[in-house]
Amino acid sequence: MMSFRRGFWGPLTVLLSFVLASCGGNAPGSDYTSSTSSTGGSSGTGGTTTTAANVVPVIVDAGPTGVNATNTLFTTVTVCVPGSTTECQTIDNIQVDTGSYGLRILASVLTLTLPTATAADGNSLLECTQFVDGYSWGPVATANVQISGESASNVPIQVIGSSTFTNVPADCSSSGPAEDTVTTFGANGILGIGVFAQDCGSECASSAVSGAYYSCTTTTCNPIAVPLVSQVPNPVTVFATDNNGTIIELPSVPAAGAATLTGSLIFGIDTETNNASGTGETVLTLDPTFGTFSTAFDGTTFGSSFIDSGSNGLFFYDTAIPQCSSSDYSGFDCPPSTLSLSATLTGDNNVSAAVSFSIANTQTLFETEPTYTAFASLGGTYSGTTTFDWGLPFFFGRNVYNAIQGYSTSVGAGPYVAF
Repeated sequence: MMSFRRGFWGPLTVLLSFVLASCGGNAPGSDYTSSTSSTGGSSGTGGTTTTAANVVPVIVDAGPTGVNATNTLFTTVTVCVPGSTTECQTIDNIQVDTGSYGLRILASVLTLTLPTATAADGNSLLECTQFVDGYSWGPVATANVQISGESASNVPIQVIGSSTFTNVPADCSSSGPAEDTVTTFGANGILGIGVFAQDCGSECASSAVSGAYYSCTTTTCNPIAVPLVSQVPNPVTVFATDNNGTIIELPSVPAAGAATLTGSLIFGIDTETNNASGTGETVLTLDPTFGTFSTAFDGTTFGSSFIDSGSNGLFFYDTAIPQCSSSDYSGFDCPPSTLSLSATLTGDNNVSAAVSFSIANTQTLFETEPTYTAFASLGGTYSGTTTFDWGLPFFFGRNVYNAIQGYSTSVGAGPYVAF
């Protein structure tokens, strides 16, 4: 049975995160491992990874046991109890998501006891992350975070599905069922490395926002304003160096797909010899409030477009592309033959780039290669007529830069994407 998830990660912008369960899939690795150091993700076929202190391997594979993910990019993160060098855990199968902000880990895979953050009124600080079809709920905790050679201390992260805090406010749970297990969430956690520094920003700092942060006792929870320094941050911004953005490097994928795919997540832009920019990339500056640009496709301009490694397909509204009739592939495209299409992406700086892409028959892809996890031509319908979601297939065969708002690079300040 296939399913996909559309996520809303913070009031800054409407962002999507999809998990697609394949009909089969490779046998995944362990749900988590414990260690005192971070060594990066497990390797697979389809590409190579770069070795450096600011680089961590990434992999597209089936993910944790029971997930059977498709077009989902995973890496490995180490978290430690603040003040300790021995109470540490290295956790794999953390989804890499350029469409969200912050490190979030499932409580069921976390073997450490991390200190829960305190709200301004002295109660426990919790957070709600809402999706179109569900929500995730859990406390904000403090951890030391290490990814490859990059590290930061006392970082607010979210622990999803904690058994200590089960009293979920109605304005959080109203979006649907809970997504607080590895199976329902689709990963052991998520690494949100988009173009903003916090998951909510000034709106949550100035007022209590329903469906965001909460002050909780053992019996009640109420929305509360949270200063920027206490919000769950984009982890890249709290690194001592290499903290102005990221580059994701992935090889191309054959038309039929690939069993697995490996690549690199590089931290920093123009901070090291391995992350230089200005060498021919197209730079699209983004709307500073929503982090979006425009896409012109088939006579329609999608003004709220974004590039998102956390979406497993290319999602946009086009009634001319037939949808899959089988409920197993609901929401995905099933044209009679593969479509060769093109669109024009335009940034706030009026720079444009023509992008060619393909949309294949989803059912044919999965039933022809049921053990594959990477597909370059996977697409589906986004119901709104203003949004074009350039998901993980956009990253295949490209180096994709994400510059964080307010941080400078040799080609200008973020927020921008480049490829």
